[in-house]
Amino acid sequence: MSGNFTEANKPLELFSRWLAEAEASEPNDPNAMAVATVDESGMPNVRMVLLKDYSEKGFVFYTNFESAKGRELLASQKVALLFHWKSLRRQVRIRGAVEVVSKEEADAYYDSRARGSRIGAWASKQSRPLESRFALEKAVAEYTAKFNIGRIPRPDYWSGFRVVPEEIEFWHDRNFRLHDRVVFKPSGDGWEKTRLYP
Repeated sequence: MSGNFTEANKPLELFSRWLAEAEASEPNDPNAMAVATVDESGMPNVRMVLLKDYSEKGFVFYTNFESAKGRELLASQKVALLFHWKSLRRQVRIRGAVEVVSKEEADAYYDSRARGSRIGAWASKQSRPLESRFALEKAVAEYTAKFNIGRIPRPDYWSGFRVVPEEIEFWHDRNFRLHDRVVFKPSGDGWEKTRLYP
């Protein structure tokens, strides 16, 4: 365990420790996070995705830009993330602006994916109506034949978002619901830390 995390002053170092501990304890996808967006009417949407990279520049995930989440993120350029590690009784909330990763970053990650996942990026018209499972399987077969040999190029509509945090909150369960909460906000070249009531 991380000891008294409320004494930490560098949120990325603390996040890295917590993620490493989650990787050791969580049975599935310790890098899973909820991504919350809003549509053009202001109605919220939330879904799970996988964190693929993080650094001082932000938190990165990949998606189809023509999906509901892709369209909503491109329109609002704002997002909220939530990591919940149940076995550790911890959560991390992140809010901030989004930016599109570079083509080089997107290509490098896309090329690292399993071949079937790269085919799937071409075959799936993500978030749009699907008439039958057969139609999806047919599209997969067609793109498998099309890209039978050689490199599978990354579709123009498939790339990544980097969440540039404006706020990172760490929460840890304590007895009697008297939880520990600390929020970090960018300040100058560093971070301003505030402890919150549970």
